[in-house]
Amino acid sequence: MTRGRDAFRRDAVGSFEAVRAIRPPAQVRALGRAVEQWGTATGADSRRAALPWRSTRDPWAVLVSEVMAQQTQLARVVPAYLRFLEMFPTPAACAGAPLGDVLRAWEGMGYNRRARNLHRAADALVAEHGGAVPADLGALLTLPGVGPYTARAVLAFAFGHDMGVVDTNAGRVLSRAVAGRPLRPAEAQALVDAMVPAGGGWQFGQALLDLGAMVCVAARPRCGDCPIRPRCRWASAGRGGPDPARGSAAVSTAQTVFAGSDRQGRGRLVDALRRAPVTPDRVSAAMGWEDEPGRAARVVESLIGDGLVARDDCGVLRLP
Repeated sequence: MTRGRDAFRRDAVGSFEAVRAIRPPAQVRALGRAVEQWGTATGADSRRAALPWRSTRDPWAVLVSEVMAQQTQLARVVPAYLRFLEMFPTPAACAGAPLGDVLRAWEGMGYNRRARNLHRAADALVAEHGGAVPADLGALLTLPGVGPYTARAVLAFAFGHDMGVVDTNAGRVLSRAVAGRPLRPAEAQALVDAMVPAGGGWQFGQALLDLGAMVCVAARPRCGDCPIRPRCRWASAGRGGPDPARGSAAVSTAQTVFAGSDRQGRGRLVDALRRAPVTPDRVSAAMGWEDEPGRAARVVESLIGDGLVARDDCGVLRLP
């Protein structure tokens, strides 16, 4: 126990020093309160109707929503989220189903590895946590497909912990307004944790994500609508020079071209397999590469290696 307390003290001291090196902690806390108040005043709670996962504190539902929202527009997530939870309302229901059924429920979402990871996470929850999502950061981080953002989002949005979350939207606010410069991951996490008002983990986290998604947007930030513009370091500097969000922690960069990529071919084949098995003579066509059988064969092997596709003794491909 002593080692654990000492480690906690070192982490707390390190985080405090990281915050103080960027901005006085009192200012950081004031920024957090302003963001939380903005979320309440602008009706962040009313947006629950459009985003159904905001109306639940069920940890499994929150975990599903966060995995689905990775690299995916929220408008596409909503129907898939509702369909998925209807089929798999608990980790046990998900773990007890074949991966093929989970992949079918994932239709329209893309990035099918996420469905596989969620299925594996459900297996781990049943085997190691009695079928429940743990309220512990370390335990969450051991689950397949669960990284620092997703683990902290589950703790804040399902369990109400006073813990900050840093995705690409929050990262823009932190780098631009709070720091005025690009941030390393540890700096961003220390800042956002210091911003969370006591007892306001859920409300503050949702408001911060909304602020980045609706106001502090990537291309043309709507600074006139920002509740923390008077305290924003980038705005105070006249928004001159490079955007502090470029290269900052968690802030995404432009994705590679999807059309014509291996990723597109992988998705096409999995989509075809959702409908029916695919015989060897139809594989290239199913992937849109009729004239590239070698490429199709290579990508099929990668899908089999990832556990997303199974092949029988006759060479017929199926969902696992």
